[in-house]
This record gives sequence, C-alpha cells and structure tokens, in this order.
Amino acid sequence: MSKESDRSAGSSSPASIVVQRRIEWSDTDASGNYHNSAAFRLIENAETALLDRLGFLHEVYGRLPRVHISADFVRPLAFKDLVDVAVAVAAVGQSSVTYGFEISCRGETAIRGQTVAVLLKAAGGGPVPWPDEYRRLLLSSGPQRPELLVQG
Repeated sequence: MSKESDRSAGSSSPASIVVQRRIEWSDTDASGNYHNSAAFRLIENAETALLDRLGFLHEVYGRLPRVHISADFVRPLAFKDLVDVAVAVAAVGQSSVTYGFEISCRGETAIRGQTVAVLLKAAGGGPVPWPDEYRRLLLSSGPQRPELLVQG
C-alpha cells in the first residue's frame, strides 16, 4: 500500500485527484486545437495517479478497461495549454468504478464527463468483485495529493 501521508487523514469522501498536464503538439491537429481523443488519455493519466496514490495500481493495472465514457467538450484547448485534470470516484459497483472528470484550463472548464471501468479477473477475463479493501479506499480516501507541473 502507499504511504498513509498520501491519503487524507480521516476522510470519508470518495477518492479524487488533480493532475496537471500540458497539451502536447501530438495532441493537436492542423488548427492548433487538441483532438478530442486527447482528453481520454489525460483522464487515464489522472486515474493512474489516483490508483497509485491509493496503493493498488499494480494489482489492477491491465485489468481495469473502460467500458463507457461520455464527455461534453465545452471549449477548445491549444498546444502548450496547462490543464488541470480532476478525477473523482462517483460510484463503486460490484465490479465497476464510475469516475466523474473535469479538465480545465486557467480556471475554465474545457471538458467534463463520466467514465466507467470494470475490474477483470485477468486481462481479457470476466469481471470480478472489488476486494473489500480497494472498495473502502475508493469510497473513503478523499482528495489525494495533487500531481502538479512546475511552470517555467
């Protein structure tokens, strides 16, 4: 498990995290605006950081595929934009986890939505129930230490 200092002491709110990333050249098209698909990579970055902070990333890596994603694209993002990617656990089912997400730039929402992932027995295997400890961590660990980029 990860260090207890990574978790909010005594929190009873669902796990969440904010990570910062830059819109890279490869995320953009000829207009200079980002491809909508870049948002999904950013969300996966934040989910990975969250599961790492909770201490069980390596136990579920490769067996937690997305089965649903919906997004509202509110405003464009451009090359070199610094974005905040916020992901929060919205619900934990028998074998699924639902995250709400928001990607913002300079305090303005650019993308918001929801994604669902399902825990599999093994890569390509069928769904399995969340272990009680993972369920507890997802539902009660609260905000995790953010992963911020240094501007320079």
